[in-house]
Amino acid sequence: LCEHLVLTFVSDNWYSMYRMYIKECTKYMTLANIDPTLEIPHKDSDSVCDECSGKVSTTELTTSSKMAKIGELSITKPAPEFQTQAVVDGEFKTVKLSDYRGKYVILFFYPLDFTFVCPTEIIAFSDRAEEFKAIGCEVLACSTDSVYSHLAWVNTPRKQGGLGPMKIPLLADKTAEISKKYGCLKEDEGVAFRGLYIIDDKGNLRQITINDLPVGRSVDETLRLVQAFQFTDKHGEVCPAGWRPGKETLKPDPKGSQEYFNKAN
Repeated sequence: LCEHLVLTFVSDNWYSMYRMYIKECTKYMTLANIDPTLEIPHKDSDSVCDECSGKVSTTELTTSSKMAKIGELSITKPAPEFQTQAVVDGEFKTVKLSDYRGKYVILFFYPLDFTFVCPTEIIAFSDRAEEFKAIGCEVLACSTDSVYSHLAWVNTPRKQGGLGPMKIPLLADKTAEISKKYGCLKEDEGVAFRGLYIIDDKGNLRQITINDLPVGRSVDETLRLVQAFQFTDKHGEVCPAGWRPGKETLKPDPKGSQEYFNKAN
């Protein structure tokens, strides 16, 4: 690489384009063990030189380009505590995760109110809330919208893209702190990816999935997973692929598992 690099861009937005280019290049430089120090021109400069003070490390660039960070979350470890305002049965109430200790919890994040995929998911979970309650599980929905936006959406008819009456709380994560804690914040837009977390009756994380924005989640699969975790909690046996209540399970030892394999195959 030249010690002095002169840049000429036709676009008025050359500085942003150059920074994007550098971000991509630094990924490969890191893999190639190249010294991670680049000199990036000032916005009002056309060249890079020793005198230029616009230095940015590749570490800074690659870190800033990350959208979602799982952080300290670990399966079987405690889920991050939170307290926030929510719309519950059409009213504003304070909701804390600790309020649900002793029950399983489905905490799912969605990007924004008054959008497109989001109401299909929220309505699907709300309409089947009683099935979750019947097995000692509560469902909580959360986005970075305010409680006022949530309430307006609840008061909008479903035929007009609204939610209508809800059987599950809608949590307001206006500061995005909860989304950050759970590692599903899309930081460049200030909205949450479609994160879904199964938290057991002891407050521990048992399952984590984070979808990209375009694809919704399955209520059937979420319910099945809760039922499976509860079964293993109670009986100590393990659940094979696609297991549903009433189906065969496995004993987690060589002899017990062989009995299952003989029947299944």
